[in-house]
Amino acid sequence: MVERVQTGVRIEKRLLKVLKALAELKDLSLGDLLEGIVLHALDGRTPFDEATLEQVRALRTVYGLDLTAEDSHHLTEQP
Repeated sequence: MVERVQTGVRIEKRLLKVLKALAELKDLSLGDLLEGIVLHALDGRTPFDEATLEQVRALRTVYGLDLTAEDSHHLTEQP
């Protein structure tokens, strides 16, 4: 059993679109997808198999997501 809480987070718009689309493809809620990604990352494991990574690549193209892990600590917002 787990206890879930509602939270408000800010996230880059295109990244959110990719995550929502991937959750839909996997028939998951966005929260379930994020929990899975984070739990895998905390264990040092990749959350996706090659087929899913191919879907992610396609979704990144569709939504124009050109950010990479190298960008993660350098994102700034327009005022």
